[in-house]
Amino acid sequence: MDNRAEVRDFLMSRRAKITPEQAGLPGGVNRRVPGLRRTEVAVLAGVSVEYYSKLERGAIAGASSSVLEAVAGALQLDDTERAHLFDLARTADGIPASGRPRRRATAQQAARPSLQWALEAITDGVAFVRDPYQNLLATNALGRAFYSPLIGDGGRTPNLARFQFLDPAAKSFYPDWELFAGMCVGIMRTEAGRDPHDRALQDLVGELSTQSDTFRRLWGAHDVRTHGTGTKRFNHPVVGELTLAYEELAITAEPGLVLMVYTAEPGSPSAERLRLLASWGVDHNLPAALNERERPAL
Repeated sequence: MDNRAEVRDFLMSRRAKITPEQAGLPGGVNRRVPGLRRTEVAVLAGVSVEYYSKLERGAIAGASSSVLEAVAGALQLDDTERAHLFDLARTADGIPASGRPRRRATAQQAARPSLQWALEAITDGVAFVRDPYQNLLATNALGRAFYSPLIGDGGRTPNLARFQFLDPAAKSFYPDWELFAGMCVGIMRTEAGRDPHDRALQDLVGELSTQSDTFRRLWGAHDVRTHGTGTKRFNHPVVGELTLAYEELAITAEPGLVLMVYTAEPGSPSAERLRLLASWGVDHNLPAALNERERPAL
């Protein structure tokens, strides 16, 4: 796989983020490039300038694990960035990244009865299944109420990235919209590094790049991230502000799918508002399926 442009842009963007002072090097005043020079990265990584320059041109195929580790250390990559670099190298070598089968999970696979039962068993939190393309494939009852601005009346599979960047309602739903936008793109960038052959992801990136200046700018930054765990703020049109903790769990039976669970601190105002939202969802008889009938794209 010729992913040299992706490798080049990623390494250059990481090098530009490290100041000489951060790397323990003298700064000086006559620097023509932001961040470190190639020669400085080569010295820090313990490789020749010629070899590092070759890597930064995108010729990463055949690079050893020790060299990749040294480059990751010189560029001060975090765990997600380091994994992304190794994924890019595996792709260049023609090895499926992270051992993940290249197959696209479907809404039907996410709707397995046992998986839906597991989702519905979570009653005090928002639970949903997401794929690498940010499609919302299945939810529990509270999840349907929570994501009602996105799900609407069913139809086309709801997509978190399209909602984030193409629906004006997203800026109200996400009080920290810029932060969420960066997270969304970083997660998609990570997926693209794992499987650059993925046409569905390429098509989604192309669609969003064409229609959203913000997405195009963030995509060009080459930042990567994983979701993991943390806290997010939401502004739901029915119950107002919610502060929720989240956990991301891999679904081993369906590689590529993840289970996301949002919960509120017990006894907090957000916990009470989630209970109100659950009652509202029951009263409004929200559809159990996410794709019952066609509706316009976001």
